[in-house]
Amino acid sequence: MQKILEKLTNPAIFVLIAATLRLVPHAPNFAPIGAMALFGGAYLGKRYAIALPIAAMFISDLFLGFDGITSRLTVYGAFILIGLIGFWLRNHKSFQNIILASLTASILFFITTNFGVWAFGTIYPKTVEGFVACFVAAIPFFRNTVAGDLFYTGVFFGGYELVLRLAQSKKLTLIRKGVERNG
Repeated sequence: MQKILEKLTNPAIFVLIAATLRLVPHAPNFAPIGAMALFGGAYLGKRYAIALPIAAMFISDLFLGFDGITSRLTVYGAFILIGLIGFWLRNHKSFQNIILASLTASILFFITTNFGVWAFGTIYPKTVEGFVACFVAAIPFFRNTVAGDLFYTGVFFGGYELVLRLAQSKKLTLIRKGVERNG
């Protein structure tokens, strides 16, 4: 049991779970990727915090398909920025800050990707009216983004902290038992 808990305390496992969840059917934009990038920034070493979530995103895109280079760069860029929010969160973890970071990530993703759709796409005219139409059309997706980011942020951060505490509790119990036997 102790070995299993220790392995589950590896944050990379949570990132891989998030990438896998992206492949199962879900409501549009109700996905774990924003939470995965936030979690990666908060818990993974700086070497892997951005690279692993982007790699997981790329691998899942191989199965789901790519929708154009500018779209992918905009989406990946948004997730890199969300990972940087996670870097800040690393030293400022609290319930309120995690919720605020999740909401900020959702807003950042919404603004970044929809600006990209308007600026680089062919659907909306490059006018103020086209800009507004692009963002208004994306509002239903934004609701799902916020809901998904909050849900998965709770699952990843809460799940990880729970497993971490269980592993630490189990270690303390084993240490106490060893002291009692040897004491």
